[in-house]
Amino acid sequence: MTSGLELHEAASVGDYDTLEELVFSKKIDINLRDPEWQDRTALHWASAKGYVECLRLLLDHGADGLARADMNWTPAHFACETGKLTVLRALVAADVPVYKRDKYGDKPADIARMYGYHDCVKYLHQEEINQKQRRVQKGLPDNSDDESQLEP
Repeated sequence: MTSGLELHEAASVGDYDTLEELVFSKKIDINLRDPEWQDRTALHWASAKGYVECLRLLLDHGADGLARADMNWTPAHFACETGKLTVLRALVAADVPVYKRDKYGDKPADIARMYGYHDCVKYLHQEEINQKQRRVQKGLPDNSDDESQLEP
């Protein structure tokens, strides 16, 4: 019997081969949360550790790019805590919004600023402008703080 947390382990150490095997087995919920680690998903781990290939694999197979961990942190928040600009770029390339607020009102860029990752802050500032423009082009409101994805 599997607990499903093997997926988290593989994502947290960048073991792409094991992660791929687990994903393709379809025996584990790709969005499974680990209650002992602040409700993180495998995608949160890959984002925090900077394993872009693992992140892409997870997103390509249904991982929720806006999954919320404890304090409503998204994968982008975890990437910003550790200064993983390549992860932010991969999230954006996968059309994952990178500007959602956590339970304290902080966006990922705020987290990057707190930790001194100025390259992440600069990138996210520009990307938020780009995302607003894309929303307007699609006829959607330009409000980037739309929190319809927040969990109760």
